[in-house]
Amino acid sequence: MSALQDNFGRKINYLRLSVTDRCDFRCTYCMAEKMQFLPRNEILSLEECLRVAQTFVALGINKIRLTGGEPLVRKDLPWLAARIRELAGLRELVLTTNGSRLVQFAQPLAQAGIDRINISLDSLNPEIFQRITRTGDLHKVRAGIDAAIAALGSAQIKLNTVMLRDINHHELPDLVSFALAHQVNISFIEQMPLGESGHDYHGSYYSSADALTLLKQHYELIPSVENSGGPARYWRIVGHNTRIGFISPHSQNFCANCNRMRVTARGELFPCLGNEGMVDLLPALRTHNPAALQQLITQAVGDKPLGHEFDLTQGKPRIVRFMSRTGG
Repeated sequence: MSALQDNFGRKINYLRLSVTDRCDFRCTYCMAEKMQFLPRNEILSLEECLRVAQTFVALGINKIRLTGGEPLVRKDLPWLAARIRELAGLRELVLTTNGSRLVQFAQPLAQAGIDRINISLDSLNPEIFQRITRTGDLHKVRAGIDAAIAALGSAQIKLNTVMLRDINHHELPDLVSFALAHQVNISFIEQMPLGESGHDYHGSYYSSADALTLLKQHYELIPSVENSGGPARYWRIVGHNTRIGFISPHSQNFCANCNRMRVTARGELFPCLGNEGMVDLLPALRTHNPAALQQLITQAVGDKPLGHEFDLTQGKPRIVRFMSRTGG
C-alpha cells in the first residue's frame, strides 16, 4: 500500500515520469510549431530518472508511466525501462508514445519489461494527421502499432485519440473500427487547454457526451463498471475484446479519485496537471541527497490541490505550461 496520501485522503500510487521535453511531432494541442527546448544540462540524466523512480517506489508508488515529449527520442530508453522494471514493489511499467519509432523500439521495450504501451492516434487520414501533428507520418505510426502488437500482444496496446471538433471528430467511428480490427483498446480524450500554441481550444472542444452520441449511431455500446485505476470511464461492444474509454477532464471531472504525480524531464514535480504549483527535485538529485528528495516528494503530495483549473470559456489556456513540458 502506498505511504503517500494527500490532504484529501487520496492515496498516490502512480507516477508519470517524463524523460525528455523533445518530440519529433509538433501536435497543435501539445506544443507550439517552433519550440524552444530545455538545454541538455537541465534535463535529468537516465541515472537521475532511475533515482526518481527508486525513491517513489520506496514510498509506495506501484505504477510508473514513461512519457515525454516523445520518450523514444531519448537515447538508451530501453536501458532505463529495464532498470526501473527490476524495482521491488513496482506492479506495472507502461509507456506513452506517438508511435513513430516503435518499429525500431517495440521489441527492445518488450525485452526491457514494459508491460503496456499507449499510442497516440488522432486520425486515420494522412492529411488530417499531418494537420494535427504538423510533422507526423501516419504510415510510420501505423507500422509502429503493428510492431507493438507483435512485440507485446494486442491486449497490451491502447490507442489514445484527442477529440477535436471539425478536425477529427467525424473519424471517431472509423477509429473504433480500427481498434476493433486490431483487437486493441482505445480511449477518447477531451483536449486539455495547456500552453499558448495558437490552437483554438474553445472552438475545437468536443465532449465525451458528443462522442458517445456519435458512436451510438454506429455501435451498440454497453457501459462497463471496469476500473483501470485511471480517469477513464469504459464501454464495451458485444462480441469484441476492445474496451472503449472516455477521459473527460471538462465534462466529468475525475479529480476526486486522482492518484498520480508528474515529474518533468527537468525534475519538476507537479502534483496536478491543471495547476502551476510544483516542487523542484533537481537540486536534491544533483547533490545526491536522498533524504531531501523524499521530503520534497512528501511535501508535494501534501500540496496536491483538490482539483484542476481548466477553463475553456476564457478563449485561451489558463495554464500556459505546454503539455510537452509536463509530460503527456
